[in-house]
Amino acid sequence: MTSEKLGKHSFDDIDRQLIALLKRDGRAPVAKLAEILKLSRGTVQIRLDRMLNSGALLGFTARVREDYEDGQINAIMMIEISGKNTTQVITRLRRLPQLRRVHTTSGKWDLVAEIRVENLAEFDKTLREVRLVDNIENSETSILLTSV
Repeated sequence: MTSEKLGKHSFDDIDRQLIALLKRDGRAPVAKLAEILKLSRGTVQIRLDRMLNSGALLGFTARVREDYEDGQINAIMMIEISGKNTTQVITRLRRLPQLRRVHTTSGKWDLVAEIRVENLAEFDKTLREVRLVDNIENSETSILLTSV
């Protein structure tokens, strides 16, 4: 059995299965989780409590489709950086609240930014702000239309 350490908690295979189930449905009842894992409800509750108390599990959440909120524009921007200025560019991009996440990547593009704005005017403004960041050589942006 392999284990991964996070803080004071070691994950075993059952913990990983439990976490995977919670990622799919954070609102699943403990009884349902126990049934799927073929464990007693008490055993599952003890494992959940242990992971919550150790900080390994931070909480439970509902997943919402990205296109659920009408009126919002979601986009992906691929960014090419000149030279070795990635850290400075990331620092500047993190200051833009419209960029929900910025990822480093391999391949042609150095960064991928997830954009969420309320309207096209804000989208246009965000694109201009990003393009004004020093050391951004090139970018390509795609608006996300429908989640499938």
